[in-house]
Amino acid sequence: MHSTVRYIPAIALCFAVAGCFDEPAPAYKTVPEGARVYLQGRGFADFASARAGLDPALVDYLNLDRNALTNVDGIADFTHLRWLRLNGNRLSALPPLAALSSLQRVYLADNAFAEVPGELAELPALTSIDLSGNPLSRVPEWLAKKGNLEFLSLSRTRVEKLPDDLSAWRGLKMLQLGDLKLPPGEMARIRESLLDVAIVF
Repeated sequence: MHSTVRYIPAIALCFAVAGCFDEPAPAYKTVPEGARVYLQGRGFADFASARAGLDPALVDYLNLDRNALTNVDGIADFTHLRWLRLNGNRLSALPPLAALSSLQRVYLADNAFAEVPGELAELPALTSIDLSGNPLSRVPEWLAKKGNLEFLSLSRTRVEKLPDDLSAWRGLKMLQLGDLKLPPGEMARIRESLLDVAIVF
């Protein structure tokens, strides 16, 4: 028997669900020096400049939010990455990412992606994806079949319909669909398909 639908209206209250797009817990002395890298708001226009001096074999958290990056070519060298933040750049595509087999969370909000990057399909450990604020209008079938996702944000995009089969998303903890032009019937279908998921419309 299904539990009551957890429908969260209006503004996304992500903090209602523990762990939703949050930062890693304070590491103190448990994480090696150089493993957590914070380079947000530095004005980087290319990834080559941003990665200078970094040890790809060591970094597990990389924050490049609010720069001016148009590509992240070479990011696949950072094979120990588990968290990657690229919000607020100028990205419209991603390079091959198959080498990032440990990557769990990727933040791509407020970029220029017209489509969901297919490279994300190559990431077996991925549990959280933030694509909010991109001009994408379609959710590909492969994303709807990614059953290990826990958090997904498509807010402030141009999406008006989700794939027909959403059964693989029943394990989601949070699905953010804020500020979308979803028809009432589509919203009802989504709620019915994901009865135990916290959904933000």
